[in-house]
Amino acid sequence: MNKLFSKVFMWMAIGLLVTFATGLFVSTNEVMLENVFSTTGYIIFAIIEIVLVIVLAARVLKMKPTTAKAAFILYSFVSGLTFSSIFVYYSLSSIIYVFLVSALLFAILAMVGYTTKADLSKLGTYLCVGLLAIIIISLFGFIFNLSQLDIILSIASVVIFLGITAYDIQKIKQLEHSGLPEDNLAIYGALDLYLDLINIFLNLLSIFGKSDN
Repeated sequence: MNKLFSKVFMWMAIGLLVTFATGLFVSTNEVMLENVFSTTGYIIFAIIEIVLVIVLAARVLKMKPTTAKAAFILYSFVSGLTFSSIFVYYSLSSIIYVFLVSALLFAILAMVGYTTKADLSKLGTYLCVGLLAIIIISLFGFIFNLSQLDIILSIASVVIFLGITAYDIQKIKQLEHSGLPEDNLAIYGALDLYLDLINIFLNLLSIFGKSDN
């Protein structure tokens, strides 16, 4: 792939490494786990995580390249704090196996998005509507304790995020000649694809992951 995509995947890999390393480290420290997952701590970190991703998504193309990179690393780190719970609940071998499967599926759909001549913009709209529907149904299921919906929603989420992966790759490819700063585009693309892969991974883990307890 070209220079832009090389940077996109490099920064995506850095973000994933920071998230997983942070999560693994926190999971081995009982005091840090208690602080992160105390009621107040978790709410604070969750709010910071949400604010960071919203600001990045809205402003990354207008930030100074150094600021954009720093914000992305900070977001990856904060995500790692909340991510640490998976290392407590699931076995490490299970996490590695599911991540490799997730990465393979992600790579296949990324290649589809990069090589296809079909316009995926309409598909992207339908996928976003589907994702919104899943969020609403998930909230409904949580309120009424409908745990039987979990597997169905996880499968649907995997399918939707695989589709979004192809859509995001094509979107990034189309922005290549937009005249926007390449470093900013790289962080913009890395954030989108980071979120795609993380969501594919977490949903597959909820289906196939094996408890460490």
